[in-house]
Amino acid sequence: MDTNQSLINIINGHVITPQGIIANGSVLVRDGIIIGVSDHDPEIPEAMILDAGGRYISPGFIDIHVHGGGGYDFMDNTVEAFLEIAKTHVRYGTTALFPTTLTGSTEDIIGTLRTYDKAYPLNVSGSEFMGIHLEGPYFAMNQRGAQDPRWIRDPDPKEYEYIISQSASIKRWSAAPELKGAIPFAIFLKSKGILASLAHTDAVYEEVLEGFENGYTLATHLYSGMSGLTRRNAYRFAGAIESAFIIDDMDVEIIADGVHLPAPLLKLIFKIKGPGKIALITDAMRAAGMPPGESVIGNIHTGMKVIVEDGVSKMPDRKSFAGSIATADRLVRTMIQMAGVSLTDAIRMMTMTPASIMKISDRKGSLVTGKDADIVIFDEDIHVHTTIVRGKIVYQNPGK
Repeated sequence: MDTNQSLINIINGHVITPQGIIANGSVLVRDGIIIGVSDHDPEIPEAMILDAGGRYISPGFIDIHVHGGGGYDFMDNTVEAFLEIAKTHVRYGTTALFPTTLTGSTEDIIGTLRTYDKAYPLNVSGSEFMGIHLEGPYFAMNQRGAQDPRWIRDPDPKEYEYIISQSASIKRWSAAPELKGAIPFAIFLKSKGILASLAHTDAVYEEVLEGFENGYTLATHLYSGMSGLTRRNAYRFAGAIESAFIIDDMDVEIIADGVHLPAPLLKLIFKIKGPGKIALITDAMRAAGMPPGESVIGNIHTGMKVIVEDGVSKMPDRKSFAGSIATADRLVRTMIQMAGVSLTDAIRMMTMTPASIMKISDRKGSLVTGKDADIVIFDEDIHVHTTIVRGKIVYQNPGK
């Protein structure tokens, strides 16, 4: 099969569109762009036929928070790592992703940015890179989770202005809004068109609200590394979790692997925020797509050793999680099976909503004429059969 055919007619599938599912529909692609979505199979002799075999034809999955996969981490700072991670996640339906860092030194962060710029033009057979998400190092020490405490610090204008000056690829930066200097930091990010996201934070409601009003409009992995209801002396204070629920316009992202958040919390988040404000994320570390056993979170040489078991990465003492090993198909499956949401809502949280949050919905996130032909074909159990990135078939599994 010619995977570079300029005209592709994807037929005999149930097409997931913003308006609902078109049974036995088709999607027509020319030169990497969707040029038609139909409720029948049009005859176009010059087009390559791709038969979906009665499966679902969906927008490609968009992962806005992912650290690694296939045995590699973006902070390995090698071109090979970037390309292999992209190849790993495309097998599970991710057509676009935002490579994500961990807390580290200025030099580590700059190194990742420069490696991204080298890898970007070479990435022709994996999930498309959409820009860098810097997670850290401006966090609350008490909520660091698996973030390396050696590098956690308050925002420093000299540092973050320098880092941003070194790359045009930064699209998002996660930080704790209550830290000294965190509000001017968010204002600076906004001036540069970079999304500020609250993360690994001990903030109470008043601090979260101030942060939101100054640019922290997304809650990074809700519930994970985040303050909840606390008591100070006799008084109760709403934490970042409750604040994300109270502030209607705040977007949230969740690690819907069924481990980080149990079914009742998945249901609660969906009930309060709804599919238009929730992005499903893998937050995957290098062990995604790999067998269980020992692994490393962060740079392969300087990162922390972890244990991968029970479908999740754990700290060596097994008392806390150390990252996810989820893939995008698992997130969709979990939301349907554990949270009881509809297929269309689960897909929206994996496609349209993340595209909207990251301001790429003009070209990504839905099967609409004129948008990039990022398409995934999967069966009833969300097992991926075919992944298409900008009109190019980059993965096929005939067995699914």
